[in-house]
Amino acid sequence: QVQLVESGGELVQPGGSLRLSCAASGFTLGYYTIGWFRQAPGKEREGVACISSTETSIYYIDSVKGRFTISRENTKNTVYLQMNSLKPEDTAVYYCATADPLYYADHVCRTSSVDHWGQGTQVTVSS
Repeated sequence: QVQLVESGGELVQPGGSLRLSCAASGFTLGYYTIGWFRQAPGKEREGVACISSTETSIYYIDSVKGRFTISRENTKNTVYLQMNSLKPEDTAVYYCATADPLYYADHVCRTSSVDHWGQGTQVTVSS
């Protein structure tokens, strides 16, 4: 059974850091392009960071460039999103998703062309 499980979301103060994890079971995460998406209340879902299977293609939405880092650890079948200098506007439910390995990272993030979604993890940035 294909499953993606996100973890690491919590309440954090502005300026703080979090690391989200996306663990896969039932398939090999390293074969796929992976994306982190988020959806805030009343807003459309947006692709935050995406990484290709070979890590040669990485995309970040402008609002997180220089603050967020996506990485993958294939030996643990896990993808991470390191989030630093968090802002209240980063508050959202964060989802990871898999996509066709032929897709570039920017295409996946911009079009949400994904195959499987995780259940999401809540990130709240507030003082």
